[in-house]
Amino acid sequence: MTTPVPPDQIPGVQPEDLPADLPEGSALLDVREDDEWRAGHAAEAVHLPMSELPQRLDEIPEADRLYVVCRSGGRSARVTAYLNANGWDAVNVERGMNGWAATGRPLVSDGPGEPCVL
Repeated sequence: MTTPVPPDQIPGVQPEDLPADLPEGSALLDVREDDEWRAGHAAEAVHLPMSELPQRLDEIPEADRLYVVCRSGGRSARVTAYLNANGWDAVNVERGMNGWAATGRPLVSDGPGEPCVL
């Protein structure tokens, strides 16, 4: 990753301020690890773990704007800063999937049991 960007300079949005249907031309990028993703994620999200991002840049969805989410907003803030420094238009989903779930936004899982945020 690149030089740290001060947190107040990273564009962000609260989960409750995202429209239920993402705006046309945008995508939701979930940068959590595989076990976190399997436990529960937004149905429309694209999964690309932060730990694999530098090797998988070609898999970032083509979108006018990327909304980046992790569990609580820390990793996604770093990824948002990295993406913006490298030509993408990215916005951090503040409070992450914890905030997403707390506001009643739906989750799906890739495993048994009720979806949850790890």
